[in-house]
Amino acid sequence: MVGKLAYWTKSDTYWGEFEAEDEEALLKLPHRVKRVERHGHVVREREKTTHSCVILSGFAIRHKIVGGGRRQIVSVHMKGDIVDLQNSFLGVADHNVQTLTECEVAFIPRENIKQLAFTRPNVGMAMWHDTLVDGSVFREWIANLGRRDALARMAHLLCEFSLRLKVAGLGEATDYELPMTQEHLADCTGLTPVHVNRTLKALEAANLITRRTSRSITIGDWKKLADAGDFDSMYLHLREHEPALD
Repeated sequence: MVGKLAYWTKSDTYWGEFEAEDEEALLKLPHRVKRVERHGHVVREREKTTHSCVILSGFAIRHKIVGGGRRQIVSVHMKGDIVDLQNSFLGVADHNVQTLTECEVAFIPRENIKQLAFTRPNVGMAMWHDTLVDGSVFREWIANLGRRDALARMAHLLCEFSLRLKVAGLGEATDYELPMTQEHLADCTGLTPVHVNRTLKALEAANLITRRTSRSITIGDWKKLADAGDFDSMYLHLREHEPALD
């Protein structure tokens, strides 16, 4: 979390960097670390919020359940992500956060988050920045669902996941293991699992990806996949000279 928030303070549009006292204050936040089993809930919709949560290891999804019990995944989260910073100020959760893999999660009392945000302005600004970037990602996912065809939706998702893995230091952008099943991918892209399978095969047939297993993704030409997915990393608001963009 410290690394993620400090990352925003080094962006070209940010007004200041973390001081040693800022990092120390973050590290001293009271917290409880819990291991959450695969498919376990970190946040449940309609529950009263008492903590904000940081993913220390593993992968999780943020999702909504609509009429008939159908699920729409609205974002994927990984190590370092503060998955529900908004819950520091909103009293009731309006979404679910559920693990894709076994996760180690730090639960930080919301009152301590709020106090730190107001007493350490650099930290508060970084938290605000992080929440604004979440909003940017949500907007891009809405555009992906509403205005791109199936192949572009899938290519866009694979590009986002690969780039975020590399920025987080969790893998190479062109060769990684998806922690998601085809059902999860369907709930990310608004497709059926059968359509997801066909779309992945179409990406393979076009030589945009190869798969050694059902979960592995190897990207031969990242730019071609990005072009197919209408992918522009601007919405992730990475630093201008971010090495992962090279």
